[in-house]
Amino acid sequence: AIAVADCGSMNQAAAKLFISQPMKGKTDEEILREREQAVREAEKYLKENGMQEEVQVIDSFFQSAPVGARPLWFLGKSLELLSTADLVYFAKDWEKARGCRIEHMCAVQYELQIIG
Repeated sequence: AIAVADCGSMNQAAAKLFISQPMKGKTDEEILREREQAVREAEKYLKENGMQEEVQVIDSFFQSAPVGARPLWFLGKSLELLSTADLVYFAKDWEKARGCRIEHMCAVQYELQIIG
């Protein structure tokens, strides 16, 4: 886990969690299972660091994307959502997916709190 920024800016409401995960070649069920794991890890991280334990997942799993949406459409929407996050979780093998690598670069450059 990499702690990039101070979480002191998070208010007492639920922490907004952005999940970056490779999705290519995975079923919806596999993706949703990974997202559940990310929530558990985020809650554990918050508890261990004495912060609120409630997590609100930012819905970046676009199940109803426009027909023919191109990869940059998905990335653009993801970066817009990333800008609202208190925490960012990177799922297993994120380094192998170009969109996840770009999301990671943005999270680091803009000093977001990274876990996972």
